[in-house]
Amino acid sequence: MFNLRLRTKFLLTLLLVSFGVISATLWMVGRSVRVQLRREIASDLSNSVVVFRDFQRQREISLSSSAELLANLPNLKALMTTRDAATIQDASADIWHLAPSDVFVLADPTGEVMAIHTSTPGLTRSAAEERFKSSLATDQPSFWWYGGGHLYQVLLRPIYFGAPKTGSVLGVLAIGREISEEVAAEVSRIASSQVAFFYGDKLIASTFQPEMEPHLANVPAGSFENRSAPVETRLGEETFLARTVEVPPAVPPYVRLSVLKSYDRAAGFLDSLNRRLLILGLIAIGIGTAVVFFVSYTFTRPLANLVSGVQALGTGDFAYPLTRRRGDEIAELTAAFGGMRVSLQQSQQKLIASERLATIGRTASSISHDLRHPLTAVVANAEFLCDEDLDPIQREELYREIRTAVDQLTDLVDSLLEFSQARESLRRVFGRVADSVDRARLTVQANPEFHDMNIRVVSEGRCETWFDQRKVERALMNMIRNACEFVPSNSGRVEVRLREERETIEIRIKDNGPGIAEPIREKLFQPFVSYGKQNGVGLGLTIGQKIFQDHGGNVCLESTEPGRTVFKLTLPILVSGD
Repeated sequence: MFNLRLRTKFLLTLLLVSFGVISATLWMVGRSVRVQLRREIASDLSNSVVVFRDFQRQREISLSSSAELLANLPNLKALMTTRDAATIQDASADIWHLAPSDVFVLADPTGEVMAIHTSTPGLTRSAAEERFKSSLATDQPSFWWYGGGHLYQVLLRPIYFGAPKTGSVLGVLAIGREISEEVAAEVSRIASSQVAFFYGDKLIASTFQPEMEPHLANVPAGSFENRSAPVETRLGEETFLARTVEVPPAVPPYVRLSVLKSYDRAAGFLDSLNRRLLILGLIAIGIGTAVVFFVSYTFTRPLANLVSGVQALGTGDFAYPLTRRRGDEIAELTAAFGGMRVSLQQSQQKLIASERLATIGRTASSISHDLRHPLTAVVANAEFLCDEDLDPIQREELYREIRTAVDQLTDLVDSLLEFSQARESLRRVFGRVADSVDRARLTVQANPEFHDMNIRVVSEGRCETWFDQRKVERALMNMIRNACEFVPSNSGRVEVRLREERETIEIRIKDNGPGIAEPIREKLFQPFVSYGKQNGVGLGLTIGQKIFQDHGGNVCLESTEPGRTVFKLTLPILVSGD
């Protein structure tokens, strides 16, 4: 479809291959890195969960130790024996500060709150009493208390009067720590991840910026439960991988921890890597293009010179300079072509010389044959004219025969001159081609042999152009006369049809003769080719074709068969005589 130079093909091939390699490399590297990145994030999240569980376990142990210590304090037992809520509320403040905790509650054995202390306001006495009573009804060591927007992990310890096994229960101690923003920050620091604590569907604390926290509601409560693989979630404009675990005690509504890592931030280096690879690929393409251009130029320059030499040889230029190289196949090819060119030139010269001799021989043979008959008539009739006994009528008849023979000789010489003249001899004038056809028809019918011949001329359009009227009429006369010579004498018909096309004038000469013989169809327009005619040089069609070709047109045999032969002649329509 496209004729591309060899150098262009080299460059396009390099660009396509380089583009394919770079694309495949980026795709493979990107895919491998993303898979590995997910694996590393999943491993980090798993480690973060393990770290949090250890942290939670230590936190529970510390809280349990604090609860045991406070429950066994003698002053706390003595305080509980008073059974007075106001006294217990006031006196328990000092005991609360002995162990780190965020909530400190003392209640009687029935769950009625006697004292409550919290690090932050939120959990009221009534709410604490409600949580206390529901916790006493459950046989487990720790509980989640939620109130006033605060979530506490609480441990309950009974306060005995005397030894635990033999003594009576004075009351119950509840001590707990809040799941706060500080706890979330500490867990995030230990786990090296973003974290968020949920109580049911409520967000309790997180390490995200305030503007990101509303998006945490999009994280489904049970999406990550009991799954080892992280799940991808979208928070705002950023993608995260997350794992969620339940935080014991597992009492509805459950408390869960979501550990999240930003996939987009972790994959940021991948974009940087892709940019670097792309830059390296473009540099490689640039260097490769320069190398291929240099290599292709090294190879294609002598090939281009050789192609130019072949094209010059096609136009007949045997002296086109060729680039000489040494030591490679292109040099051998150039040398072989040079030798072939020399051999071809010599063969052409020999062929031209042989053709010239053959042409001279054919011409001499044809001319000598065609000159012999009229010369013989001239000589014979001239001898008869020398006879003194001839009357005027006989002398007139001999004169006409001599004149006819001289006319034949003149026509032969004119044909040879016409055949040898070049295109520059045209003398164009503007006129109607149909007029020249009519004059040629009348000239042919002036011959007594064709006086009664049925010659019909049909014209379609104006058929006007610039042309050499004398030469065109001569060519038309020869072709019409040829047609008349081949048609039957009693039923012969010759039709000349002119038709004006868009850029040419077409002339078709049709006759009802026997047709052109098969042996001469291929060489019909060659010089000195004649068939079926006793007299003739064989230059009529050749001269006619040359005349029309000199005008920029042509003459060809359009069709031939017994009873119908058509010659097609074309003349270009010119707007000026140049």
